[in-house]
Amino acid sequence: MMAGEPSYIIFQAAGGLHGLFRERVERTPEREAYRCFSPETASWRSIRWREMGDMLRFWKAALRQEGLHPGERVAIMLRNCLEWVLFDQASLAMGLVVVPLYVNDRPENCAYILEQTRARLLLVENQAQWRRIEKTDAALEHLTRVVTLQPAGAGDGRLRVRELDRWLPGRAEDIPVHACGADDLATIVYTSGTTGPPKGVMLSHANILSNCRAALQELVVYSDDLFLSFLPLSHMFERTAGYYIPIMSGACVAFARSIQELAVDMRTVKPTVLVSVPRIFEHIYSKIQSRLKRRSALARLLLTFTAKVGWRRFQFLQKQAPWSFQLLLWPILKHFVADRITARLGGRLRLAVSGGAPLFPALAQFFIGMGLPIIQGYGLTETSPIVSFNRPESNVPGSVGYPLAGLEVKTTGEGELLVKGRNVMLGYWGNPAATAETIDTEGWLHTGDQVEVDETGRVFITGRLKEIIVLLNGEKVPPEDLEMAIAMDPLFDQVLIIGDNRSYLSAITVLNEESWKEWVRSLGRNVDDQTLIGDREIQSRLLRRISERLSSFPGYEKVRRVIPSFSPWEIRDGLITPTLKPCRKKIEALFAQDIEALYK
Repeated sequence: MMAGEPSYIIFQAAGGLHGLFRERVERTPEREAYRCFSPETASWRSIRWREMGDMLRFWKAALRQEGLHPGERVAIMLRNCLEWVLFDQASLAMGLVVVPLYVNDRPENCAYILEQTRARLLLVENQAQWRRIEKTDAALEHLTRVVTLQPAGAGDGRLRVRELDRWLPGRAEDIPVHACGADDLATIVYTSGTTGPPKGVMLSHANILSNCRAALQELVVYSDDLFLSFLPLSHMFERTAGYYIPIMSGACVAFARSIQELAVDMRTVKPTVLVSVPRIFEHIYSKIQSRLKRRSALARLLLTFTAKVGWRRFQFLQKQAPWSFQLLLWPILKHFVADRITARLGGRLRLAVSGGAPLFPALAQFFIGMGLPIIQGYGLTETSPIVSFNRPESNVPGSVGYPLAGLEVKTTGEGELLVKGRNVMLGYWGNPAATAETIDTEGWLHTGDQVEVDETGRVFITGRLKEIIVLLNGEKVPPEDLEMAIAMDPLFDQVLIIGDNRSYLSAITVLNEESWKEWVRSLGRNVDDQTLIGDREIQSRLLRRISERLSSFPGYEKVRRVIPSFSPWEIRDGLITPTLKPCRKKIEALFAQDIEALYK
């Protein structure tokens, strides 16, 4: 239990997203709002809510100088940082519509979004980012100002590019806030675009605020909680759960330096709440397994036993299993084993929320067994984004829990999940045809996800309608479950299952070079042999490792062939989305010749 009691700002008091921020500044001006790492002092800096309010006046004044009018669009392309929040809040205060861009997205995608929304202003990290966008074929005629967080560089004669320090005024008067309506457009968030061009999801103030409030009715966040923010704020999962919800609850947010430094930041910041995606837990688990291989058999056995006892304890506390005498060993196992694992995550986590993609049940069981309470949820950008999540007192890994209060859900004959509620988007920007395809005449949003709902109303995701693999024998295979299971092996960094309209399944994989070298040495083979990846014996052994991970799956879901490689699938190549989901068609096109040879 945290020391601070929940101190939520109700929907009516907020009015809009900037009203939420303003109300928080007024209620708790001296409490810590954000924590940032300062490279100059090599230390973490604390910012109070009152300071945020003071700084915001300069940002509002700068936007007013641009002559922007309520309803016009402004774009932001920054890593998670204090400036992201200040730009967002200043824009919302002026009645502007915020369009977030992913920092690592392809320049063509960014230019497409800027052009389609007719964005007037763009805030970027540095001039190099802007130049990559500028080099595309997009006209960008409506973009009248580009502001760079870092110095723009001497000798740049383009008047529309200005560095932040020169853009912000030296003095700032108190500028009146635009009176927005709850149903006014607040932001346009573009989907990742795994199946085609990205679509701009239009979300209102009410869409997002209602989602925050409904989530906090089921999941307690204390004013003394500390979030660690590392998922991109350009994604609605982090923006709602890791930005707006902390404002509504009065919690503090620390901005991680980078994904590469996340492990160090976790141990330093010691967060109490973590908003994450399965890939982070997969990475941590792989590191643990790699280290264990260098430990004794007794150490490996002890870790496995601790996870087993911890999981049994969790089931007992959840009233899913009877008491066992093994639970008497938990205090000892926790002190000597489990606490050492959770210490790598800071040692204070009381809640870890996983979303954005399914979390493999065995992975959840391991971390929960170590005492880390992982709550899995489900949502879409189109629903602001939360639809459902497990409750701490009723947590079933493998499911995505119960729908939020106030939401209506139902399924079609194909098992597709339909959602209706105040958090459902206004529609797709400039795309009424796509809007009509997604939201029917009765107001039901068609998610495209196949689910099963048990007798208690708990939701289980079974697949994605457009991504189900249909084998020649008629069997239907949801590939994500298999991909998650294979990725539990530290040898495989990325996995894509293929086999649609084929007689069997195959896997395209990206191997982890460090684990590969260690494995090849253990086989007594030469790690410098460039032809080894195509060796028949190696291919057979790779398939054997994959089969071990898929031993619990039905026979028709076995992988019969594998295409191994070492080149990671990157966002800039268009092979994965900014949320790390594989773009199936593009990856299959890249390996088209190998696939053809495989099935010849």
